[in-house]
Amino acid sequence: MERTAVNPVTWSKEWGFHQGEVVSGQTRTLYISGQTAMSGDGRPQHEGDMAAQLALSVDNLEAVLAEAGMSLANLVRLTVYTTDADLLLPHYGVLAGRLAAAGVAPPTSMLGVTRLAVPGQLVELEGTAVA
Repeated sequence: MERTAVNPVTWSKEWGFHQGEVVSGQTRTLYISGQTAMSGDGRPQHEGDMAAQLALSVDNLEAVLAEAGMSLANLVRLTVYTTDADLLLPHYGVLAGRLAAAGVAPPTSMLGVTRLAVPGQLVELEGTAVA
């Protein structure tokens, strides 16, 4: 797979994402459902703690990728849903740092929503990966 960043502006790179990416030569595409701060047995974790919920959401995203033989390096699209964008922004480095460590900056959208499916959840990550 070859990735080419498309950035008519550069400010977004400071936030850990490109404006767009051209992906060519992929052979497999993984569409990842929203990952939240849930334990392996489906119990919500870290109520009220945005940083901990974000970290566990990334862990759960990575678990889905790993099960498919992929990693964060394969992410080509990420959507971040949050019930509190103002609370998420100071903790966004948790996510941006993990993406940077994987050497990727996938095009990303952040959406503020009224609530997520599971009460108490503050953030949900949905992605697309190619290999």
